[in-house]
Amino acid sequence: MSSALKIAGKQIARGQRLSINIPVARLYTHTEMTMPVHVLRAKKDGPHLFVSAAIHGDEIIGVEIIRRLLKLKALGRMRGTLIAVPVVNVYGFINHTRYLPDRRDLNRFFPGSEKGSLTSRLANIFMEEIVTNCTHGIDLHAGSHHRINLPHIRACLDKPETEKLAFAFGAPVILNADLRDGSLRQAVEEAGIPMLLYEAGEALRFDEFAVRAGVRGILAVMRSIGMLSTRGVKTSRILPMVASSTSWVRAPSSGILRTQIPLGGKITINQRIGEIADPFDEHETALISPVAGIVIGRTNLPLVHKGDALFHIAGFDDSVAVSESLDDFREEIKGSISSPTGT
Repeated sequence: MSSALKIAGKQIARGQRLSINIPVARLYTHTEMTMPVHVLRAKKDGPHLFVSAAIHGDEIIGVEIIRRLLKLKALGRMRGTLIAVPVVNVYGFINHTRYLPDRRDLNRFFPGSEKGSLTSRLANIFMEEIVTNCTHGIDLHAGSHHRINLPHIRACLDKPETEKLAFAFGAPVILNADLRDGSLRQAVEEAGIPMLLYEAGEALRFDEFAVRAGVRGILAVMRSIGMLSTRGVKTSRILPMVASSTSWVRAPSSGILRTQIPLGGKITINQRIGEIADPFDEHETALISPVAGIVIGRTNLPLVHKGDALFHIAGFDDSVAVSESLDDFREEIKGSISSPTGT
């Protein structure tokens, strides 16, 4: 990584902290649209880490995670450079939607093109201005379409450096997730940069537990790559577990879903996990899980159509150990950050 650092034509010197607005495309009302970027460059050299959020404009939990991260006093003692992008998809963020005005999903258009669609151009800007200036990356997401996710990491575990980051983050569940064509994760990994995707919470909602877990995990990654000191930091009891499989339980019929299965709940094969009631008569259809595992995602909407994805279940060789790890994780998160600003 070059000692020179320039973003949107602005030079950032060592020891400098800047907020930069990267120009994107104007609205047709001539309103200027920019992608805000916060750059913290320490006096001492080290890794360059980007942390991004709201690639899907309605997945706002990462915006709050980054806001809290930037207020931490510990960043004043770091090495290297932190590049934080709280809102990548500014268009979707303003309109409370996943998409851009051209109805495209930004996370299917990386690495983008400076001559392509609006979505493709935004992807290209992010790659050229942010990713090329970094050695590591963390992208923050939430569940979409009324679904909520248990805090977990998605990463390519066949890459040793990425695997190291995934375990360092300290989430109880890790998915060895395949790269999706056009995703930021694919483009970044193909550029030779290790990257994690953090999933937690629900679109258009803040979840305190998920926010705290995100801040804690980013700090843990920063320590693991030498950006922050490990001195005085308590060793976590969490042993992240890699899922051996994942699958969705879908609605066998349309109606009103009733269930008491929480996020992180343990499910056995052929367990009755709820029922779908017909709102116009007394008929009910039992909802039976065809797989065993831990619930890492579920719908929050009780109104379902036949075929809707209701529960995302991760399978493990030892589900009991995962349940115990989740209990420890919840306890650690409760006591990890006693205030919104942390220390």
